[in-house]
Amino acid sequence: MSPLSPSGTFQSIVSLYDNTTRVTGFSPQMSTASPMSPALTSVTPPQNKSDCPKADDQLLNENVKVGLLFASKATVQLITNPFIGPLTNRIGYQIPMFAGFCIMFLSTLMFAFSSSYTLLFLARSLQGVGSSCSSVAGMGMLASVYTDDEERGNAIGIALGGLAMGVLVGPPFGSVMYEFVGKTAPFLILAVLAVLDGALQLFVLQPSKVEPETQKGTSLITLMKDPYILIAAGSICFANMAIAMLEPALPIWMMETMCPRKWQLGVAFVPASISYLIGTNIFAVLAHKMGRWLCSLIGMLLVGISILCVPFAKDIYGLIVPNFGVGFAIGMVDSSMMPIMGYLVDLRHVSVYGSVYAIADVAFCMGFAFGPSAGGAIARSIGFPWLMTIIGVVDILFAPLCFFLRNPPANEEKMAILMDSNCSMKTRSYSTQGSSYQMGDDFDPESPE
Repeated sequence: MSPLSPSGTFQSIVSLYDNTTRVTGFSPQMSTASPMSPALTSVTPPQNKSDCPKADDQLLNENVKVGLLFASKATVQLITNPFIGPLTNRIGYQIPMFAGFCIMFLSTLMFAFSSSYTLLFLARSLQGVGSSCSSVAGMGMLASVYTDDEERGNAIGIALGGLAMGVLVGPPFGSVMYEFVGKTAPFLILAVLAVLDGALQLFVLQPSKVEPETQKGTSLITLMKDPYILIAAGSICFANMAIAMLEPALPIWMMETMCPRKWQLGVAFVPASISYLIGTNIFAVLAHKMGRWLCSLIGMLLVGISILCVPFAKDIYGLIVPNFGVGFAIGMVDSSMMPIMGYLVDLRHVSVYGSVYAIADVAFCMGFAFGPSAGGAIARSIGFPWLMTIIGVVDILFAPLCFFLRNPPANEEKMAILMDSNCSMKTRSYSTQGSSYQMGDDFDPESPE
C-alpha cells in the first residue's frame, strides 16, 4: 500500500453501473494501483435509447395508449351517427355540416393547447362529433343532388379525394412541424384553414335555412336489416380497419426495428395517402364500367395481400410498395361502396340518404374504432407481424361476399311502385351497371326530381 497523499488530492472515477462520475479523496496511487484502471480506459458511452428504443417495455405500452387515443374519435363518431342521419332528414344537410365545422374548429384549438393525455383524449373524442356531422351530411347531400348512379359515383369520388388529400398532407405535415417547430404550430394552421372552410360554407350553403326531405325515409333499423347494405358496410369497415391498425402500431414498430427520425414516422404513410387519392379518382369513373362489386372484391383482396407484406420491410423504403398497395386498394373499395349504398336505397327503399350514409359512416368508424384499440393490444401481446397477418386474412376471406352485390334484387314494394302505371307521384330515374329504372309514368328527364 502506498502512503496517503495530502487530503487536498481528489480523483474522478466513472461508475460502469450507472454511468455517473464520482469524486474521491484518495490519492491517485491508491486508486490507479487496482486492476480497475484498464477498464476505465476502455469505457464507451452506451447507445442513446431515445434514438432506437429496441423493444422497450415503456414503448410497447404506448401501443395501448396511442391506440385508445386514435380510437376515441371513431368510437364517439360511431355513437353519434345514428342520431345525425335521421336529423338530416328532418332539418336538411346544411346546418349539420356547419355544426360539424364549428366542433372541429374547437377540437383543433384544444389539441394545440392540451398539455395532458386526458385533454388530448377529450379533444380527439370531440372530433368524432364534428366528423359525424360533416361526413353524414356531406355524403347525403351528394347522393340527393346527383341522382344518376354514374354522376353520383364521380361526385363521391371527388369527395373521397378530398379526404385523401387530408390524409396525404396530415401525417408528414404534422411530424415535420412537430420536430422542427413544435406541437402547437400545426394545429393553429389547421384552425386557420377551418375558419376559411366555415366562411365558404356560410357563403355557398347558407346553413341558416332548414330544408327537410319531402318524403319520410326508411328507418335506420330497417336499413340495417338489409343484407346487401350490410355487405357493403362490411367491405368499408374491414378495408379501412387495415389502415386503422397501421396508424398507431406502425410508427411504434418502426421505432423498435428501424430507428427512424421523428419526421420519417409520418412520411411512412405518404405512399398510402397518394395511392388512396389515385385510387378514388380512377375508380370513381372506372368502377361504374367494370362493376362496383368486382372493383370492391379486387380491392379487398389487394388490401389483404398488401397488409401481409408490411412486416417484411427492413427499412422505411421497404414500406413504400406495401403501403402504396394498401392505400390504392382502400380507394377502390371506398369509391365503389359509397355510391352502392345510395343505389341500394334507391333500389330497395325510399330515396332518402341521411340514414344510409349514417350506416356507411358507422362502418367506417367501426374500422377506425376497433382497429386502433384492439390492434394496439394485439401488437403488444403477440407482436406487430401477427397483427398484420390477422387483418390481412380477414380482408381476403371477406372479399368473395362482394359477389352478392353484382345484381341485388329490388324490393317487392319498390318494384310495385316502379311498375304501377297509375302512380302519379314524381319520382326519379337512375341506372347502374347496364340496368335502368324509371319511377312513375310522368317522368320528366329534365326534372331535378
